[in-house]
Amino acid sequence: MSFTELTTSSLEAVTAALPGGGERRHGQTDMARYVAEAIESDGHAIVQAGTGTGKSLAYLVPAVLSDRPTVIATATKALQDQLANKDLPFLAAQLDASFTFAVLKGRSNYLCLQRLDEIEADDHLDLDLDDDTDDGTSGTVDGETLVKLRTFAAETEVGDRAELDWISDRDWRQVSVGRDECPGAGRCPQGDECLAEKARHKAAGADVLVVNLHLYALAITVDTILPEHDVVIIDEAHQLEDIVAEAAGRQISPARVHAAARNAQSVLVERDAPEAAEAAAVALHVALEGRIGDRLIDGPDDVLGRALDDIRGATERLLHALRAVPDDAPADTRTKAIRARQVATGLVDDIDAVRWPTDTEVMWVDGPSSNPSLRSTPISIAELLRENLWDKRSGILTSATLPANATSQLGLPEEAVSVDVGSPFDYAANALLYCPTHLPDPRSGEFRGAQHDEIELLISAAGGGTLALFTSFSAMREAVERLETRLPWPILMQGERSKHALLHEFVSDDETSLFATMSFWQGVDAPGRTCRLVVIDRLPFPRPNDPVLQARRDRVGPAAFRVIDLPRAATMLAQGAGRLIRTSTDRGVVAVLDPRLATARSYRWDLINALPPMTRTKERADATSLLQQLRDEQGRGPKEI
Repeated sequence: MSFTELTTSSLEAVTAALPGGGERRHGQTDMARYVAEAIESDGHAIVQAGTGTGKSLAYLVPAVLSDRPTVIATATKALQDQLANKDLPFLAAQLDASFTFAVLKGRSNYLCLQRLDEIEADDHLDLDLDDDTDDGTSGTVDGETLVKLRTFAAETEVGDRAELDWISDRDWRQVSVGRDECPGAGRCPQGDECLAEKARHKAAGADVLVVNLHLYALAITVDTILPEHDVVIIDEAHQLEDIVAEAAGRQISPARVHAAARNAQSVLVERDAPEAAEAAAVALHVALEGRIGDRLIDGPDDVLGRALDDIRGATERLLHALRAVPDDAPADTRTKAIRARQVATGLVDDIDAVRWPTDTEVMWVDGPSSNPSLRSTPISIAELLRENLWDKRSGILTSATLPANATSQLGLPEEAVSVDVGSPFDYAANALLYCPTHLPDPRSGEFRGAQHDEIELLISAAGGGTLALFTSFSAMREAVERLETRLPWPILMQGERSKHALLHEFVSDDETSLFATMSFWQGVDAPGRTCRLVVIDRLPFPRPNDPVLQARRDRVGPAAFRVIDLPRAATMLAQGAGRLIRTSTDRGVVAVLDPRLATARSYRWDLINALPPMTRTKERADATSLLQQLRDEQGRGPKEI
């Protein structure tokens, strides 16, 4: 029996053991065959598999049976949890194959026992931050939280922040360290007990390792984070380009300089070097603040260049002072000094990288006015992926939506197999795509008012149960303001509570609607009656002033719209529309309130063909009739206003 035949027969046995006996899905079998063939031939495959295909089992079965070290990279925590807590344990019980699996996250996800010791010993320890949201404040962990953390440290086997639902982001940052801060187990007093190191040791011995796509992207650029593996399977692969570009990028911000100064100040007695770094951070803030949103085509100008040079000089002073910390200093002091040196060294390295950019990079200023950031990233990551990933191992990419140009965009070999195995759901019978061609052009001043009227009519017909997706925060907020007094059913809005809390409330009440922006267009699962109408406010073309996409457009030239913008819009539109049908019994309407979907002759079919094969209409009565029918089937009428 060939490996492919073994895979398909094993998959059939596994699915038969699912609760309810499972069902044969031809797309799932096809996908498993393509994955098996790619692994066996050391090749590469791009598999688009619609919702309901059963992607995870289709790639897990051949991965497990191959007996080759495999890493699975996922974009969402929910999928990580599903693989680690459900799918892999199920396969371990069902397959006649012995294998081990583990989950590995970035170092900052694990409790740092050394930091916990330091905070308990010094309640004046400053907060060490290295992110774009830091406002320069510092603080300490309160006594009650410290007691709970110490209890957690004594009881946990993993030390993962996900085990704690009570700790704040601010407190967690004080008891965790990033990759650039950690001195390494050999130079840390708590190295033998380090929870992050234990997780890495377990990962190194696993046959199947599940990681976050952000961690895998970092491994592609650093190449020292993950254990050796022969196969990588990337789920939600439509996000790969942006995540890898972010990981390969550099950023310099005032907050990062402040953090380097505070790290050093926690060790040094003399204050001159930290104070000089703090002053340089203020000068950088002044140089960046007026340029937020600007793309720096020629790199840093004279003012910004001087600010960067001053920061580099001040950071070198920090390093000189930190290197003078004596070898016979207390262990905790030496550990702090090592950590401070690593933070400062990383800052110097990034300044050197952005000071004189090449024509393969794009540079811009980003962030809030409280902490503007100079950012740089490769214009294309195709060569990076080719050299650091595809040339080294077999790769399988899968998602419900993948751009048509994925092979070239991601640097895959031309011989890579690219297939669409479809979806088992009957979209034509269960879903209606409604595009109201009578609405004004979205670029006109009359559009939003007419759009609000349309949304009101649709939600009234549905009786709530709507996920309304917007391409901007301003459009979302204006829609909520206009409609919450005109509709009798509750409307939740992104930003009012956490994403998890909003989704929980949305799925708990089938009369509640949720209005949200781009982060809710993907990774949201609300099956059943709770979501019978998905509204998309306009076609999700990327911002014309996005600096990275501007640079990519410049490189492509006249074909930029079709090569850069259109594939992104098609993928995101399909992701948004995909929130409607999550099970074989779901029914409803996807309303795209942008007439260009039906009228733009040059690109409408590119967008329509990227969507599931829903029945299409431009008549409002068709949409409201189906929504009214779905509402009446549940015996739900409108409430009194």
